[in-house]
Formats: sequence, C-alpha cells, structure tokens
Amino acid sequence: MVRLVGDNIENPGIVPLKEALKVADSLDLDLVEISPKADPPVCKAIDYQKFLYQQKKKQKEMKAKTTKIVVKEIRFGPNTDEHDYNFKLKHAQKFLEDGAKLKAFVFFKGRSILYKEKGEILLLRLAQDLEEVGKVEQLPKLEGKRMTMFLAPKQKKK
Repeated sequence: MVRLVGDNIENPGIVPLKEALKVADSLDLDLVEISPKADPPVCKAIDYQKFLYQQKKKQKEMKAKTTKIVVKEIRFGPNTDEHDYNFKLKHAQKFLEDGAKLKAFVFFKGRSILYKEKGEILLLRLAQDLEEVGKVEQLPKLEGKRMTMFLAPKQKKK
C-alpha cells in the first residue's frame, strides 16, 4: 500500500502498489517514491526526466547565489615609510570596499626581527585607518618571520 499523489491524479489516496503503477503508466508518467519513511510511503506520479532537470536547475540557482570569498594580501616591511604605507592603505581600502577579505602582513628579513614591535604598531595603525570599511578578524600574530593580521569588510547597511 502506498499513498498516491500527483498533479493529474483525480482521487489521491492510499492504493495498492500495482494499482499506483497502473495509474502512472496510463498517464505516461513515472511513479517516484517521495517519502519512503512515511506510513504508508508516499509516491508521486511525475515525469522523472523533467523532475531531474528541475532539480539541476535549482542547484545551479543556489550555486549562483553563493558568494565567493576572495582574500587579498598586502605586504609591509617593518620600516615601511609614510608614502608606501599610504599607497598600500588606499589599495587595502579598495579591496575591502569591493568585498574581499584582507590579509596584511609584515615580513621580517634577517635581523629586522628585532623590530617586531614596529611591525605590530604598523598593523594596528592599518586596522585603525581601515576602521570605517573593515573590521579586524584576527589581531596581529607572529608566525615565524611574518606578523599577520586579517581584516573582513563591514557589511553594508541595506
């Protein structure tokens, strides 16, 4: 026994499986089990190829609606001067306004690791200057010869 449903079924209800198959066959449709765990199981008389096509179409629409996260990187040195800092700040601002995440890092070469405070100050200053367009996801963290900080774009108010 199955519960037979469908768009062109005159009297939907509980019928034997053989009868449900005959009804679907007489309408040139396929009998598809929709809810096997129900008591009795629910079967629908539909065109299976059309059903598969619509499923693919829905999945494609869902995939198109998802946003892809882009991570842009900006590299500083511990002794980055004012002009270079401002130049990179403008780029960082543009990246965040475009909706990309930002990975800013200070790269320490050789003995410049002695200036890790300078690197941290530089990254915190960047975070402060980008306060209006982005928010800090991860505070500056030293990993080997790199001090890294992540910023995410602020959500625009609708």
